[in-house]
Amino acid sequence: MSRLTGWWSGRSSAGKVELYTRWTFHSFVPIELFVLGGIPFSRGEHGPPSTEASVGLLLWVGVHAVLCAVLASRALDHTTGKRERPVRLAVAVVGTTFCVGLLLNLLWAGGVLPEPGVNVGILAGTSIFTLCALVLCLGPVRHMAYAVLATALATGAPMAAVGNGLDMAAGSVVGILIGGVFISFTSGFSSWLLRIVQELERSRDLKARLAVAEERLRFGRDLHDVMGRNLSVIALKSELAVQLSRRGRPEAVDQMVEVQRIAQESQREVREVVRGYREADLRVELEGARGVLGAAGIACAVDAPALDLPPEVQSALGWVVRETTTNVLRHGDARRCAIVLRSEPGAVLLTVENDGAVGAAGERDGAGAAGVTGGRGAGSGLAGLRERLGAVDGTLDAGPSAPHSFRVTARVPLPRSGRVGAPRKPATPAHPVPGKHEGPGGSGRRERRGSYEKEETVA
Repeated sequence: MSRLTGWWSGRSSAGKVELYTRWTFHSFVPIELFVLGGIPFSRGEHGPPSTEASVGLLLWVGVHAVLCAVLASRALDHTTGKRERPVRLAVAVVGTTFCVGLLLNLLWAGGVLPEPGVNVGILAGTSIFTLCALVLCLGPVRHMAYAVLATALATGAPMAAVGNGLDMAAGSVVGILIGGVFISFTSGFSSWLLRIVQELERSRDLKARLAVAEERLRFGRDLHDVMGRNLSVIALKSELAVQLSRRGRPEAVDQMVEVQRIAQESQREVREVVRGYREADLRVELEGARGVLGAAGIACAVDAPALDLPPEVQSALGWVVRETTTNVLRHGDARRCAIVLRSEPGAVLLTVENDGAVGAAGERDGAGAAGVTGGRGAGSGLAGLRERLGAVDGTLDAGPSAPHSFRVTARVPLPRSGRVGAPRKPATPAHPVPGKHEGPGGSGRRERRGSYEKEETVA
């Protein structure tokens, strides 16, 4: 069943609205054939038209329906920003409809098409369906109103000019005005709604990209603050050491020792900045998730009592909240999201569930409504979070929890030496030791090799 419905549930809100709008206007082809296709074969006061005339009118209705469908499709492409406004195609469709309508009026006046009801039905019907597709190409409402008036006059004026009766012409104008106002309102509203939904979708993507860019700028400022002064001092002292060495002064050795000390201190400060960047505070991430999802129109319910957890556990769970929240915004189509934090005997449990699932594929490729992608540091997606939780012996389960829900569950065991709520000492040392784990980010690899390891050993 998921494969049958995936073509719909796997789309974003904007994609669903676009697909619905397109097929609504494409359905006008069979509707026009059904409504107007039987008119040429109907019996009127003068009997049914000749077989040749009826077949010709039916062919014209079919060609006209296809032309309007193509124009509507190109106009919707313009609405979604995929192509330019189809001005030439619109002029061609309108001109073709007017010329064929004028020809039908001449044949009507010449007695080839003697039945007035058939002729008026074809002329008025094709004009209204043309107006339906034409309105999609227009922008301001006043232009739509002008199009309705012009369509009515372009249909009734030739009818009166060739002598087919003022009453017929006036009835056609009134009928087109009434039907045209309704169809113009419907088509214009559909185009406006699709444009607004597309803009909202682009705004949401832009918000996510801006959040990433802001975080990168913050990290760059932190590195600049840490390294700018130290690198300047290193450059000056190195230059002084070179000058002293050329003069054979023993103070050059002292200057180089000072350069070595500053370099090792800079290395330690950079590691602390990176470690702080990789760590996430659980309480901050929970409040951030509530605010970001609320701003995106997603109702976020957070049930997280204050628990005194070890720093490494808070950091790991904070990453779960951060990544799942990001992907609810970027990959899901959620209306509600629930974040629950609970303590168990010897463990803590965090669940993030939303109603914007795309199916079981989310677990498979990490792009589900609550699947995670783009994790910084260790890996990406669900694998990245599992690696972070693995550093604290935690586990991660993700998958559909209901037909339209996706749940991510993180469970982290707590050390036996304490319980939830008891004060704990930070497990991460203030100054990371090379070769040891620095934190839940899984970055416990040897920072440098060769001479750098010797410098850290001396430090």
